[in-house]
Amino acid sequence: MIRRQPLVRALLSVALTVAVSGNLRAAPEATPRPAEAAASALVRGEVELAALNYTEALKDTSLPNDRRAAILNDRGVANIKLGHTRQAFEDFNLAAQLFPEFAAVYNNRGNLLLSLGLAKEAVKDFDRSIVLAPGYAAAYNNRAGAYVRLAQIDDAIADYTKAIQLMPSSPAPLSGRGLAHLTLHRPHAAIRDFTRAVKADARFAAGYRNRAEAKLDVEHYDEAIEDLSRAIAFDVNQADSYVLRGKAYLAMRKTESAIKDFTKATEVDPKSALAFAERGFAYALVAANDQAFSDLNKAIDLEPRSGLAFAYRAYAYKQSDQIDVALRDIDVAQKLNPTSPEIYWVKAEIEEAQGQREPALADLRRALELQPGYRDAAESLQRLGGVAAHAQDVVLAGAGVDAWQVVEKGERYVAVNDQYPRVSIPLEMLGKGQPKLLAWELKEMPYRGIGLLRFQAGTLATKSGEEDLELVAVVDVDMGVVIAIEPHRQGEKVATWTWDGNKVTVATADGVTDEFELRVGRPEIAGSGMGDRRYTNTSQAGPAWAPWDSPFGGSFEQGPTKKIQVKKKKSKTIFDLLFN
Repeated sequence: MIRRQPLVRALLSVALTVAVSGNLRAAPEATPRPAEAAASALVRGEVELAALNYTEALKDTSLPNDRRAAILNDRGVANIKLGHTRQAFEDFNLAAQLFPEFAAVYNNRGNLLLSLGLAKEAVKDFDRSIVLAPGYAAAYNNRAGAYVRLAQIDDAIADYTKAIQLMPSSPAPLSGRGLAHLTLHRPHAAIRDFTRAVKADARFAAGYRNRAEAKLDVEHYDEAIEDLSRAIAFDVNQADSYVLRGKAYLAMRKTESAIKDFTKATEVDPKSALAFAERGFAYALVAANDQAFSDLNKAIDLEPRSGLAFAYRAYAYKQSDQIDVALRDIDVAQKLNPTSPEIYWVKAEIEEAQGQREPALADLRRALELQPGYRDAAESLQRLGGVAAHAQDVVLAGAGVDAWQVVEKGERYVAVNDQYPRVSIPLEMLGKGQPKLLAWELKEMPYRGIGLLRFQAGTLATKSGEEDLELVAVVDVDMGVVIAIEPHRQGEKVATWTWDGNKVTVATADGVTDEFELRVGRPEIAGSGMGDRRYTNTSQAGPAWAPWDSPFGGSFEQGPTKKIQVKKKKSKTIFDLLFN
């Protein structure tokens, strides 16, 4: 399992708006020469010069209030870049007093409040900005970030969705919504958003890194490594990318490659406790005890409250037959982080070494409850002869179809079928309610081994009322892999499916077209335990096919309204140059 980075740390914000970009209301008067010079300096990155010129422009006593407010707003942006927080607040506050209808200043002040950890106050400013400018995409995006800080993830997703509708070609809200989906354990939904984000910006390193994290969640290790290699190519100084790629290599039992990546992460960020902890664990796996203890002690020195580092050190002690010390460390680890699946796995390893089979089985099941796809725990459970995890779960009565059943795993649901013991399909709920399986179809040649499981994914509140949501899981039952989970129906909107060779194109119910490859012809996939899939977004169309003979016909008009159509690229504004 990959330890997820804090969501707010990875969120992208369309953070600040300068009035001279022309996107929002500003004074009709000609821009004073000092203000023009300031704007040019800001574009060049000469922030101190920009601030000086904005100050000079404000000396003009003939400026009307709205024009003075616009210049104050822009100087506030410059002051933020200079780290002058108090001066930035003063500029935004005065701008709001002079021109109370100026939406940009509330957006900017909200971001400043958010950067200081004042999320509730930030939401109030974003609210006002949106009231003044209902089409202000940046304010929706930024308010979503504030909701994330407040753990109001559903509200955050609603705002990200609105921002995406207003600026569908921007990667920022797509990436933000994808991270929110990850927080709610919806990796397949997250993959769809991150895929759209990197399609919008092919050099978007954070998008590739985030998509890799989602792919690691669904055990698509080869694809995660591919994405992380792209992320590293575009941003070689991001330690998290090396750590994640190292984790992917470790999951594939490529320990040497993993250690190389963890080492690179420690070089990029010598204060990364996570990088040292992961490298220490990798060394422990190959019984390089001296190196393991050196790294794990270093990780604990850097982050004394790292439950993961204590758990990994407990594993290293177990490997060196120091069970008493291992027990002390695992006890500390559980106190620091009582919900970590890795800690339960290490605890089970120690219990197994003590001959305590039943406690070990209980801890392994708990690890799998916390992270259903946790490979180490599943393999340990199998080795100990434990019952399959889903056999211990609660079956949701009346929710199955054919031989498929729905079981609850904590706050999550999965579909299982004794005919396919390697397959566990996560039922990602996108709306309110409980899942219900609707249909199962096993494809014939040339798609033999590919199955489609359609299920209800809750109800979604819309302007026209509540709409039922249906998703379709595309499954390679031979390989035990969930290839994708696609939106199939929202209300009366129905997806169309085009099957062409080894490729499937889905014009989904939410207006996006996805495309992915299947393992047609059954080539052997070495090492990863997964199909060789490439998941992209595309605008291609072909002969339509709808599974289960949809009563609404095989095709559906899914193009966005004129309000949110993607337009041809315009020349870059100062806002684009500064913040994109």
